[in-house]
Amino acid sequence: MDGSVTVITNPTVSIRVTSTVSSFEVNRRFNRGITIAEFKSKLELIVGTPAACMDLELFSTSDKLLQKLDNNEALLGSYPVDDDCRIHVTDCSGTQSGEFTDLSKVEKFEISDEAYEKRADSVRNFKKNMKLGRFNEENQAKQEEALAKKEEEEKAAMDAIAVGNRCKVQVPGQPTKIGTVMFVGTADFKPGYWVGVKYDEPLGKNDGSVNGKRYFECEPKYGAFVKPLSVTVGDFPEEDYGLDEM
Repeated sequence: MDGSVTVITNPTVSIRVTSTVSSFEVNRRFNRGITIAEFKSKLELIVGTPAACMDLELFSTSDKLLQKLDNNEALLGSYPVDDDCRIHVTDCSGTQSGEFTDLSKVEKFEISDEAYEKRADSVRNFKKNMKLGRFNEENQAKQEEALAKKEEEEKAAMDAIAVGNRCKVQVPGQPTKIGTVMFVGTADFKPGYWVGVKYDEPLGKNDGSVNGKRYFECEPKYGAFVKPLSVTVGDFPEEDYGLDEM
């Protein structure tokens, strides 16, 4: 025995990789025997930064800056890289400054409506040729006719409803509700005809007001606005739920 000491170093090292182009941290194992140039090529696949545009900084396991890895010919293992150390990649290509991610810096292609109308390869022209959407005059006319018919039906239904009427409200997908008509007419919150109802139970959505405008008075959660076709007026007495009984 000559008393010499042999140090065995693991040929690979586990490194945490961070970069200026991402907030994520990636953990990878690398061979200590590769050059820094080869190491950058592998990092390119991880962080997306071109190898030629990288600056590398080595941090200890406690995230203390140790040194720059600026010699492309040196071996990775020639630097004090240990398991769980961190190497930070600074992107010098312009990505980090938002050059490719900030849309406000991208020049927009603009075209006038008149010029777009003349193009034969536009989506608008394709829809015209295929008679799609608003360019299908027959279908558009049918939709307008159906809408006008529904408006007439809602107007007729509304004319048969008066404030003070007891009513039953049946909206598809919801339970039947009983209440009193408090408002009939048009409103500011949506176009069309509306009926304001004060329910007998707290099954509503408001207190008779919408967007700060009051249409009638009632307690919170007792008021609602529904379409006239969902309302049936008649003799619907208020049920006694026995709340005053002991």
